Amino acid sequence: MAVQSDVLTRQSAELESSRAHLTRVRRQGRLLVVSEAPLNAEAPRSALRSYLTPAAVRFLRTNFGIPSLDTVSHQVQVGGAVERPFTLRLAELHGMPRRALTITTECAGNHRTSMAPLPAGEPWQGGAVSTASWSGVPLSAVLERAGLRPGCVEVLVSGADAGTTTVGETRYQRSLPAAKAMDPDVLLALEMNGKPIAAAHGGPLRLLVPGWYGMASVKWVSSIEALEANFEGYFQTQRYVYREPGAPPQPVAEMRVKSVFVSPAPSARVRMGAVRVRGLAWSGSAPIAKVKISIGGGGEFAEARLLGRAEPFAWRRWELIWRPPHCGRHVLRCCATDQAGNVQPDAPAWNELGYGANGVQSLAVDVR
Repeated sequence: MAVQSDVLTRQSAELESSRAHLTRVRRQGRLLVVSEAPLNAEAPRSALRSYLTPAAVRFLRTNFGIPSLDTVSHQVQVGGAVERPFTLRLAELHGMPRRALTITTECAGNHRTSMAPLPAGEPWQGGAVSTASWSGVPLSAVLERAGLRPGCVEVLVSGADAGTTTVGETRYQRSLPAAKAMDPDVLLALEMNGKPIAAAHGGPLRLLVPGWYGMASVKWVSSIEALEANFEGYFQTQRYVYREPGAPPQPVAEMRVKSVFVSPAPSARVRMGAVRVRGLAWSGSAPIAKVKISIGGGGEFAEARLLGRAEPFAWRRWELIWRPPHCGRHVLRCCATDQAGNVQPDAPAWNELGYGANGVQSLAVDVR
């Protein structure tokens, strides 16, 4: 009974925390609420205009309630197949050498509504993606202190959030292959855009796995465990896997190559003459090599100009000066290619859970 009481108390606290965040979201009137329980919200289209997404308009993704963790006393248990298990305090992390990386994070279900028939899951349109400057301690530094045993194959990271799923009471947990966990770019993040990470976005401590869909970047980190066998938990095997017709399930991992329009706005009215078309492109596999824009509907393409400095884990801005041939409605389409040769497909690959939708995006523009 005591355990059940603790669970109910925790769930009640998380619910109140989520309600408080929902109230703020509605009051600000910026984010587009997709679901209230759990709280999920898209960044508005205007947020894509900024290279770094402000915290107030960053998309929100939760599977359960938002836990309220003490930013001073919170601790992380480090154990499993290690030589030296220990308890890690936040104060210790703050005193360790840090890395700063600019990282684009995309929900695996982003653009799910572009698939037909519509898969189950939150009906994300296109606002479940954001970019931030993150600062934190490499996960590898913590694992080196613990000393991974030779038999370690995966590293399991658990969040403080939990709730009920089809398999019962479930914590949010995700594992990484040991080699990936030791990548110096995988961070235990403490700051986002130069400030402590807000609770809604995983604060005071969250994992950041650059280049992978957001499900790998566990929020509210509470434990790190080295495993000598593959993890078979709910969010590893029942969710975040590609289930495509006629194919064995495959794990969701790196973000697929994608490009989107930022401006003009959909169905915008523009005058004849030079029109500046802008957008963003990203890929988890390699930097963006090029973005082509279909401008005539008959196989005519123009290559956009890539802007700014290429960051290894962040989206790339692009633009094209388009001169409409005549008045009326025009439909533009953008298609990105990364340096690994991956090309954005004409249509997303349908799968049962609606992950990895990266079909070519269309934009209707009325020229007057």
